[in-house]
Amino acid sequence: MTVAIYLPSQSNTDWWVTLMQGLLPDWDITSMASVTDPATVDYAVVWQPRTGDIAKFENLKAIVSVGAGIDHVLADPELPQGVPIIRTVGKDLTQRMQEYVALHVLRHHRDMPRQLQAQAEKDWHSIVVPVAPRRTVGVMGLGNLGAASARVLAQIGFSVRGWSKSPKSIDGVETFTGDSELDEFLDGCEILVNLLPLTPATRGILNAELFAKLPKDACVINCARGQHLVDDDLLAALESGHVKQATLDVFHQEPLPPSHTFWDHPAITVTPHISSRIDAETGGRLIAENLKIFDATGTCPDVADAARGY
Repeated sequence: MTVAIYLPSQSNTDWWVTLMQGLLPDWDITSMASVTDPATVDYAVVWQPRTGDIAKFENLKAIVSVGAGIDHVLADPELPQGVPIIRTVGKDLTQRMQEYVALHVLRHHRDMPRQLQAQAEKDWHSIVVPVAPRRTVGVMGLGNLGAASARVLAQIGFSVRGWSKSPKSIDGVETFTGDSELDEFLDGCEILVNLLPLTPATRGILNAELFAKLPKDACVINCARGQHLVDDDLLAALESGHVKQATLDVFHQEPLPPSHTFWDHPAITVTPHISSRIDAETGGRLIAENLKIFDATGTCPDVADAARGY
């Protein structure tokens, strides 16, 4: 079997080629730049492929996303139809997201940004907040990562609600479904966590209209995709005081340009897309396992639903 790998950095691509060759010693692992006969390529392992990169492989059996999301693959207007797309997910990735969400929900719950400001000002400022059961946290998106994060928040003691496109049932979490129940979900959400997949329907969903439906002084955490957020609408909501604080892990342009307003905004915490960034060794092992299963059976548990976008 021949596997062609592409990441935006050639040095990263070469590193992945070496890693995957060690994990699949009987396979031919190469970078896309080194492919001489596209017809021989069976699998493409990619992150943010360029337009037309995948279409040249006429005999491709499957595409592997180096990550849980497949929006970066579907963004290619020349993507061949009908080729299965395999996501890279696993316990490590889920654990990392649970940790990130719990950390930043607790930060906002205990008003740590204000406490750190007080420390910088040498101000003995005692902040008293409600206990977790009296704080409502909403999770948008109840896939693997969203559902797991909602469970952890409920175990900590928060009053947790979740919203998704299709009906879900999660112990300890009040669930809402579809556009007709979105307003009810948002009403009373004091901390909002976005873990939605990026689809045409969810692009720009974190906007002025949505923020206005949250209670005053709500906090927003976006650890899904930067394209979910309308940047100017968040800045306006922070300026008006309706949204109190935000934590952002994903952005329209990554790395976030040094000149971007988010870096210096006193009410925004910026993290560099690390919420569930899986280490390469673990990711490589998961990809190798999925490729072997797919090659033997024609499918694997992590095949995405391209029509739905996740």
